[in-house]
Amino acid sequence: MIEVARGDGPLVLGLPHTGTEVPTDIAEGLNATGRALTDTDWHVERLYDGLAPRATTVRTRVHRYVVDVNRDPGGASLYPGQNTTGLCPLTDFDGTPIWEEDAAPDRAEIARRRDAYHAPYHAALADEMARVRARHGHAILWDCHSIRSVVPHLFDGRLPDLNVGTDGGRTCAPDIASAVAAGCRAAEGYSMVVDGRFRGGWTTRHYGRPDDGWHAVQMELAQATYLAAEAPPWRYDPDKADCLRGHLARILATLADWRPA
Repeated sequence: MIEVARGDGPLVLGLPHTGTEVPTDIAEGLNATGRALTDTDWHVERLYDGLAPRATTVRTRVHRYVVDVNRDPGGASLYPGQNTTGLCPLTDFDGTPIWEEDAAPDRAEIARRRDAYHAPYHAALADEMARVRARHGHAILWDCHSIRSVVPHLFDGRLPDLNVGTDGGRTCAPDIASAVAAGCRAAEGYSMVVDGRFRGGWTTRHYGRPDDGWHAVQMELAQATYLAAEAPPWRYDPDKADCLRGHLARILATLADWRPA
């Protein structure tokens, strides 16, 4: 269920939400809303393919409705007081239940899924971060995400195109955060924000340890930037995507060349 492609550069790309696999026993409990898998980071693995040739990638093929590997394994909310989804989501991003009646995972089932799917993903990610840091003296995690640009249950209005998360600057060196922000501002035609609605999920906050040589940045892309429409069949738009890929490649190249002061 975990795919690792090792590179020899300082970047590690995390792909936590591109998977669409749901084990049969779990899929049987999903209702029609859940079976639609709407909250997938559609085609993000294709969008990033080849953008950072020396980067390592870590991806899970399991869908986030099984277990969300970007959530605190203890179940703590990433955004207390705001609408969000949990370790084993009960609703989609619109607040609509995704499980048949009496099929939502209980505490024992959540623990089983955490051990079976969440823990192996993070074991692989931690191993790669450690390997990369041993080689380069530092490692930079770029956590790859996307979401519909309009989700009223989660945020008001329309999401900016490029949403950078550093948890208020705590997850990476200041010049890394500055370089990413500058790269986003230079992307003509795209709106951007740093530490807006999405400040970085559990992965970014957990692996962002600048004092230890582990740096982490989350990039949450509005899906309108590379999909033909933010609706089924979630078709990839090559023209939109190629434009965005150019900007992302330049930002990632800057990070690949970064060295601690």
